[in-house]
Formats: sequence, C-alpha cells, structure tokens
Amino acid sequence: MDELQTNVRTFGDAVTVRLRRAVTAIERRDKDLAQTVVEGDGAINDRYVELERKCIDLFALQQPVASDLRIVAATYKILTDLERIADLAGNLASAVVDAETIVAASIDIVELGNLAIEMVEDALHAYVYEDTALCFDVAERDDRLDDLSEDAAAGLIRELSEMRATTAEPDALLGDVRRLLLTIRDLERVGDHAVNVAARTLYLTESDDELLY
Repeated sequence: MDELQTNVRTFGDAVTVRLRRAVTAIERRDKDLAQTVVEGDGAINDRYVELERKCIDLFALQQPVASDLRIVAATYKILTDLERIADLAGNLASAVVDAETIVAASIDIVELGNLAIEMVEDALHAYVYEDTALCFDVAERDDRLDDLSEDAAAGLIRELSEMRATTAEPDALLGDVRRLLLTIRDLERVGDHAVNVAARTLYLTESDDELLY
C-alpha cells in the first residue's frame, strides 16, 4: 500500500512537470518545447497502465480490508485524474505545435495555466501529507479558475470581432482563436481534475465525501 502511494506521488510529479512545460511553451511560443511534451505522451500512458494494473492486482489478489479497500479505490481514481491532466497537457502542447500564427490577444493564458498548475501541485501535496485543509483550499480556487476562464473566453470573442475587420488572413485568425478557446477550456478542465484529486484525498483520509461530485 505504501509503495502504491509512493508511485502515485512520483507519477503526479511527472504529470505536473509535463503540464508546466506545456504552459511554458505557450508563454514562450516555443514549438520545440511543446513537441517534447507531445512526444512524452507514450511514456506517461505506459506508466499509468502499469500503476492501474497494480491497483487491480491489489483488488484481486490481496483482498484488502475495508479501510485499505477505500484507499486503493480512491487511489485508482486519483491515477485516472492525473492521467487525464497529462492528456490535457498534451492538448495544450499540440495547440502550440499546430499553430500557424499566434493571435496577439490580450487574454492572459499564462495566468490561467499557473493557477491550474498550483492547484494540481497542492492537490498532490494534500494527497502525500493527508492535508485535508488544503483539499478544501484547492476546491475553493476552482471557482476563481472558472471565472478567469469565462472572462478570457468572452474577451477573446470580443477581440475576434475587432480583428476580423483588419486581418488579411481570416482563416488563420479563426484557427488560432479556436485553438485559444480550446486551450482555455483545457486549463479549466485541469482545475476540475485537481479538485477531483483533492476530493478523493479527503475521502480516503477522512471518509468525507463532501467534495465528491
């Protein structure tokens, strides 16, 4: 059981590094860095499958008692959320790689990205140290991420209407705006998965399902 939790921590750290690199690639408009994130997807998936198998083996072969069963079940779901965060990081990086141009929008994607990263890091910290107060803090910050995401999407749409009148390449403009909207959505979803990790940590630590949804 201890080994499983250590493995989850290591996997979570790898996912966080992947997410941070993707956000940095957005900030720097660095296609090469973004490509390294895209190319790392296979290794992350392989590690996830390996840890998933360990959870299944614990269920099937060790016949854990009720308290350990709760830990394994919650940990299995945490792994799933972490793997989905890794996939979203891949989406963010792919958007940088695929962009023909970069819209000079005033929205602050990096602010959204840094907030999402902090939420993931703190959710993992809460998991490792069984910090229930931090679980609630992560959940509360999700409201701010949602608000920032909504404002960013609305601002981007307003800017689109202004830019279309002056651009010589409307198709490229629309493509970049679409990618930015998907990036905003993906960062918002990263926050949702961070809350899931915090919620399942609270459940496995205190048997408290208040944050589960």
